[in-house]
Amino acid sequence: MKTDYSKLLTEAAHPRAAHLEERSLEEIVELLITEEAKAHRAALACRREIARAAELVVAALSSGGRLIYAGAGTSGRLGALDAAELPPTFGSSRAQVIALLAGGPRAMLRSIEGAEDRGGSAAVKLARLGVGERDVVCAIAASGVTAFARAALKTARERGARTVFVTCVKSPEHAALADVVIAATVGPEVLAGSTRLKAGTATKIVLNALSTASMVKLGKVYRGRMVDVVATNQKLRDRARRIVAELTGADARTVRALLAQAGGRAKLALAIHALGVAPAEAARRLDAAGGDLHRLLDGKLPLSKKRRRR
Repeated sequence: MKTDYSKLLTEAAHPRAAHLEERSLEEIVELLITEEAKAHRAALACRREIARAAELVVAALSSGGRLIYAGAGTSGRLGALDAAELPPTFGSSRAQVIALLAGGPRAMLRSIEGAEDRGGSAAVKLARLGVGERDVVCAIAASGVTAFARAALKTARERGARTVFVTCVKSPEHAALADVVIAATVGPEVLAGSTRLKAGTATKIVLNALSTASMVKLGKVYRGRMVDVVATNQKLRDRARRIVAELTGADARTVRALLAQAGGRAKLALAIHALGVAPAEAARRLDAAGGDLHRLLDGKLPLSKKRRRR
């Protein structure tokens, strides 16, 4: 069926933008930012669906499966951005969260015209990845009609993967496309059809919540801190030191020693301190707890109150 784009909410003209070019720059900026607030409300309204999607992601990643984003244009770039940021933030494997962008990697930096209409390329990419029942495919399409995203969902379901559809348009037909539909409806854009605006903001909020909540439940976070941070630069090394210091109450010298024993890994340093055992034994117990500090330490006492055995 051919899409009637004129009927899409994301293509509609905004009633307050009829004379946009006649307004002052300050008025234009005020309208744009005021409209952005709708993105937060739209994403919050989808909190139950985001949580359901996170359940699928947690189940997939904890069983050796993957989260695979698929999208075109702004939607695809936002998926790629999320996938790129998870490894340094949470220490996740780059093979665990993958982004498929219509037009390939080049489309991250420049528009590849027509790529979003090539649904067959999504099917080919997923087949090459060997997508199967342990995986979750999250297709992203603000308009809800992008061929690349919809083909990704169709192929994923045919191959037994679980599916999530992130969009900014509600439609009864979407329920048949994915296991979970997250429709953050933001209404027409100030610049008609420019979904890089509040639709893009809503999508980013949804993906932030989806991936971060999943990583929390996968044991990548302890007491609101990214304990699996990969300390590869000065800022992140300082963050790792502060995490260990704040959660142990130890002085700077002890913190440095703990991190040295742990090879710079904040989570392992915390386990060494709390358990009072050698690094190898702390690592073994941490692995046995699925890398979850809360499970390992039972969350009963602040780490700073535990004494390290010598």
